[in-house]
Order: sequence, then C-alpha cells, then structure tokens
Amino acid sequence: MAVECDGCLLAVFRVGDDYFALDDICSHEYSRLSEGEILDGEVYCPKHGSRFDLRTGEVRGLPATRPVSTYAVKEEDGKVWVLWDR
Repeated sequence: MAVECDGCLLAVFRVGDDYFALDDICSHEYSRLSEGEILDGEVYCPKHGSRFDLRTGEVRGLPATRPVSTYAVKEEDGKVWVLWDR
C-alpha cells in the first residue's frame, strides 16, 4: 500500500502478522516499490528488479546500490501506525 506523509511517499506491506514501511521510491531509478512483489522478506522493484530487505532497506539485488529508508510500524486497536520522525 502506498501512503503519503508530509510530502514523502512510503510503501507499507503486511507479511503474515508483521508490517513493514520503507521509502516507496526505488533508489536506483524512479519506480514505486509499493507496486512490487514481496518474496522471502524482500520487495522487488517492478521496473528493473532491484531487491530490498523489508526490515533494513538494504539492497539485496542489483541494479540498485543504495538502500532505502525504513520506518518502525505498530498495530494498535486494529489500526496500523508508521512511526514517523522527520
């Protein structure tokens, strides 16, 4: 799911019972990670296939070489909160 917060685009994913949030824009070339596939704890960029670790934002597959930022997420009373501190 894509979310905008203070003008920044975030991608929020649910995998099992866990939630993850990271920058929605691939660090390699503009593409929305929220439109990518999730497999084995990684999000695949839909444009060129770069892979990013959902927990850390670290690059797990080229062509990207720079990580994306990640954000803490919590679920409370059926609502999902991205802990945003910019």
